[in-house]
Amino acid sequence: MARAVIVGGGVGGLAAAIRLRGLGHDVVVLERNEVLGGKLAVRERDGFVFDLGPSLVTLPHVYDDCFATVGASLHEEVELIRLDPQFAYHWPDGSTLVVPDDPAATEAAFEAFSPGAGSAWRDLADRGRTIWELSERTFFAGPMGSPIDMLRRMRSPMDLVRIDAGKTLAGRARTTFDDERLWQWAGRYATYSGSSPFAAPATLACIVHVESHVGAWYPIGGLGSLLAAFVRVAERAGVDLRTATEVVRIERTGDGAGQVRAVVLASGEELPADLVVVNADAEHLFADLLPDPKRLRRVRRAGRSTSGFVVLVGAEGTTPGLAHHNVWFGPDERVEFTTMHEDGRFAEHPTVYGCVSSVTDPSQAPDGCENWFLLVNAPAAPERTPAQYETVVFDELARHGIDLRSRARFVETVAPGDLQARYRAPGGAIYGTSSNGRRAAFLRPGNRGPVRGLYLVGGSSHPGGGLPLVTTSARIVADLVQEDGW
Repeated sequence: MARAVIVGGGVGGLAAAIRLRGLGHDVVVLERNEVLGGKLAVRERDGFVFDLGPSLVTLPHVYDDCFATVGASLHEEVELIRLDPQFAYHWPDGSTLVVPDDPAATEAAFEAFSPGAGSAWRDLADRGRTIWELSERTFFAGPMGSPIDMLRRMRSPMDLVRIDAGKTLAGRARTTFDDERLWQWAGRYATYSGSSPFAAPATLACIVHVESHVGAWYPIGGLGSLLAAFVRVAERAGVDLRTATEVVRIERTGDGAGQVRAVVLASGEELPADLVVVNADAEHLFADLLPDPKRLRRVRRAGRSTSGFVVLVGAEGTTPGLAHHNVWFGPDERVEFTTMHEDGRFAEHPTVYGCVSSVTDPSQAPDGCENWFLLVNAPAAPERTPAQYETVVFDELARHGIDLRSRARFVETVAPGDLQARYRAPGGAIYGTSSNGRRAAFLRPGNRGPVRGLYLVGGSSHPGGGLPLVTTSARIVADLVQEDGW
């Protein structure tokens, strides 16, 4: 049995802790904040509950598989419901596309929205299925130290074509749909990883298949219910969970590349460790915890994902036709993404993503009220946040016919600088590294660190950001720990 220290109590760290306990190791999780969960965070005020990070659950079997390693079950811990409709998309011209939770119904909805778009959507979803199945046995199957790792898992040279990395997501959208509005719709799948559809590979179209065939799920009580389940399962398995405990340094032995031997806390205490799993941004790891200028340069070359500007509104009254998940598109996606990704500035007319979970779960707001979580993609550059940017967000909603200002009991904002301070995420980057460029997946740090016994988990390491991916990274780390003989 090894002594394993997890640095960071986000979902990746908690999942790694559960899996390592399942292997019989002695595990402690050290979280610098007062609460666990990382970006899976919750804000409560005056009877309103807001999920500050993820707002839905995809690929629930990933979490169930993690829990099963210690004899638990996701469905025994959390009440999940499958959202229907999944999303409502709105354009400045007044048109709306409501996407149901059924592939046949979705195809019909696209066809009614724009003649010919139904079969085009089906073709994109079929392409997404091929990409997803291929990715499961290659990209997600194990560590990715280099492109060679992925090539070894491919069954034929045609797999390189099927994964559709040679086209950008925007390019694939333009060859699939004739309707420019649906180019914008498809571009949303790049923002799921904090990337631009004009730079991210068309591989991301696999998410179309995941949403349409696996579903978009919501845990009753909010995403905090999923976090609570992770904490309960970890505690029952015997994981030692410590909050308000900051790690400032990782110590290693001095022979050759060395081996981890301890972590040093801000209090000066030193905790011996055979294994250290870092669930923190890789920039922080290689700049501060275990300085490594060469690897730090490589991480920075990978490029940061976007950040976000969040507006929380406790709103009186209810909104006719409102869905659980809503997207109000801006007038020009190319200008919006160029402004953000190339110029590093906030968009003047941004796309607004809105989650109002009280539509589905009345426990999330007082009677007759709504809990509005509004997110605008933003550059990972906290110093450039315009003053009172929430005014821009309210103005964009007003252009779509929604007057939220007059209904607000209170308004709170979370800016990139807040995300940077709270999570030590450089620039406030939400997803770690971006998916921009064909080589982006191979520029992320691998899950095995440069020192024996050191492993990386979370959004800035393979396979990337988002709840299912960081949970997958924990599975890859546990496999590596076994492979390395611990």
